[in-house]
Amino acid sequence: MSETDMKLVVVGAAGRMGQTLIRIVHEMDGVRLHAAIGRPGSPVIGRDAGEIAGLGPIGVPVTDKPLEAFLDAEGVLDFTSPATSVEFAALAAQARIVHVIGTTGCSADDDAKILAAARHARIIRSGNMSLGVNLLGVLTEKAARALPAAGWDIEILEMHHKHKVDAPSGTALLLGEAAAKGRGISLAQHSVRVRDGHTGARSRGTIGFATLRGGSVVGEHSVILAGEGEMVTLSHSATDRSIFARGAIAAALWGRGRKPGFYTMLDVLGLN
Repeated sequence: MSETDMKLVVVGAAGRMGQTLIRIVHEMDGVRLHAAIGRPGSPVIGRDAGEIAGLGPIGVPVTDKPLEAFLDAEGVLDFTSPATSVEFAALAAQARIVHVIGTTGCSADDDAKILAAARHARIIRSGNMSLGVNLLGVLTEKAARALPAAGWDIEILEMHHKHKVDAPSGTALLLGEAAAKGRGISLAQHSVRVRDGHTGARSRGTIGFATLRGGSVVGEHSVILAGEGEMVTLSHSATDRSIFARGAIAAALWGRGRKPGFYTMLDVLGLN
């Protein structure tokens, strides 16, 4: 451990992603676990964060007082819920620190509040923190721009574990936004989320989404571009959620020396 290590707070410490973040922060160079936050009333409050994550004791007890932890930290890693992420964004703004948000399922109002917090915090947000997925987004945008809507339909297929609560996934929406950007259209006005019953023919220029849930699947995403007599499929498979943790930590380190503002993983990876 070095004095120059970035002091990071993991929120949602008891969850699957929180435990993964604790383990990866503990093993990566250049960062250290400054605090771990659990929800008020959680049975993990007061327990050692390392024990919760399967590491053994590391001397960092889980707390339910985020502001106290934020004020002496440099960054926050957040894969929680929309309401909680909005709350933490405001606290990160007060503390003037880096806030990495991997939370999905946010509303337009949530988005606006997070964006407002970026006036003082350095917020890095993405529907997916992995290098591979963000590269897939860039490729999707280029493919959508190159293949005309008149002859090519776009469908996005995703599958996740049975415990995931939002649909389509944040990654699917990230890919949909990339496709819409390539086509020069609004995703909100051209997306098709549900097909049921007698739907009629597919509308030209729409971007369709199909959602699958089951088992312990970490994340499977495919962008299908279907033309007359041919089809192009771009896909990504996540087999271990540590890829999201490593990406989030890389984002925090990148944001350490930045000015307050709102950033994405494309900025972190130099792909924007």
